[in-house]
Amino acid sequence: IPLCPAGFSSASQQSDLSKAMSQDGASQFQEVIRQELELSVKKELEKILTTAPSHEFEHTKKDLDGFRKLFHRFLQEKGPSVDWGKIQRPPEDSIQPYEKIKARGLPDNISSVLNKLVVVKLNGGLGTSMGCKGPKSLIGVRNENTFLDLTVQQIEHLNKTYNTDVPLVLMNSFNTDEDTKKILQKYSHCRVKIYTFNQSRYPRINKESLLPVAKDVSYSGENTEAWYPPGHGDIYASFYNSGLLDTLIGEGKEYIFVSNIDNLGATVDLYILNHLMNPPNGKRCEFVMEVTNKTRADVKGGTLTQYEGKLRLVEIAQVPKAHVDEFKSVSKFKIFNTNNLWISLAAVKRLQEQNAIDMEIIVNPKTLDGGLNVIQLETAVGAAIKSFENSLGINVPRSRFLPVKTTSDLLLVMSNLYSLNAGSLTMSEKREFPTVPLVKLGSSFTKVQDYLRRFESIPDMLELDHLTVSGDVTFGKNVSLKGTVIIIANHGDRIDIPPGAVLENKIVSGNLRILDH
Repeated sequence: IPLCPAGFSSASQQSDLSKAMSQDGASQFQEVIRQELELSVKKELEKILTTAPSHEFEHTKKDLDGFRKLFHRFLQEKGPSVDWGKIQRPPEDSIQPYEKIKARGLPDNISSVLNKLVVVKLNGGLGTSMGCKGPKSLIGVRNENTFLDLTVQQIEHLNKTYNTDVPLVLMNSFNTDEDTKKILQKYSHCRVKIYTFNQSRYPRINKESLLPVAKDVSYSGENTEAWYPPGHGDIYASFYNSGLLDTLIGEGKEYIFVSNIDNLGATVDLYILNHLMNPPNGKRCEFVMEVTNKTRADVKGGTLTQYEGKLRLVEIAQVPKAHVDEFKSVSKFKIFNTNNLWISLAAVKRLQEQNAIDMEIIVNPKTLDGGLNVIQLETAVGAAIKSFENSLGINVPRSRFLPVKTTSDLLLVMSNLYSLNAGSLTMSEKREFPTVPLVKLGSSFTKVQDYLRRFESIPDMLELDHLTVSGDVTFGKNVSLKGTVIIIANHGDRIDIPPGAVLENKIVSGNLRILDH
């Protein structure tokens, strides 16, 4: 906390200060500073609220109240939020192997079980990291289909196959809402009811003064960067506040299956749903987190631990620096959170009304285009696991975690490693080993349009183990990659892989241009 927050001036404030200093020193002093800072922020937020148009007033007030609560907690909490000494491995039965869940089979009435389900996709993200404008869910991933197309196809297939009414709910952010709603019109004839609600809009705060950057409620012009969506942990409050939670409970829905829209492996799993609705011991879980085994690529993923007698998600940001290597160890923490979550709607309503959902604050530092350093306070949806009763982890196959965060991931899902059926991607039977190749594409491939320009067609990757590409490299049609392939074009050089080339356990470097005559 800065020692001189904005607005420390009046005589009474000075005397408060000297009183605090003369009492037991630092902690009292810090407390006065904290209260001053909260007061300053409160005043700033009230100013911002006065600029809200009448039709947005209530909504804006809810957002700013939510932000104030989060900011208050941020000022109270100190250092990493976990005591490393209390972290234990979860008890054996608290993380069940998927095979055991699947072995129970499915009941005859699976349709009536499905009718209790709602699919929720987290759709707040933009495609900026892949060089795209607009919602990430509208990027084409397979045969012109976007993430959203594939999601709708999956649920429509379920509804047709089992004659059910599983709705799709999209949690949008103020960044994605307008573009998403425009595109939803094209699904009006699909057999899927689609609902949307918006997550909150919070003000970014100046890293130095800890005061909001925004001066009014608008988010255009110079205010564009003043606001942010506060992470997917916001789902509980904004789902509840939107009224949609009550509507769905009124329709007899009991569970939501929540996942990131860019995780193409997160399809509705009937075995997990059956385990939730018909638990073997008769006691229902309120929260199920799908976890999967870590590989070297996943060492930063949040892990499930036992903490003070409860299952708890621990993220790398919460780990004291001295223990980060231990946290990353694949032998001590063998699993990580896929962010595929199954949550009881009634429990969300109960906890929200009791104000009892507890999630650690993630402090995310950013630098705005003008160079200003800000922080944004966020929470993660999975962190609430400790607030729910009878929580469970299920160790699922890796195939349920297929996120597309980069063009390297995009190359995998566009390739012949996967076949597409009713919106779902499954690993090709022609691949001899079930692991996914490790693909690292260099900075020339970061943006989707550059990536697409560099592949005349997606290479055959069925027998690929590892691909690294760096520099100015292009691929002709019908290239085949096998084993370990490393292609490095040095600065100023260019490598064109000719059409029909077969590269098996090859290192290609330097300057290569093979032209057909």
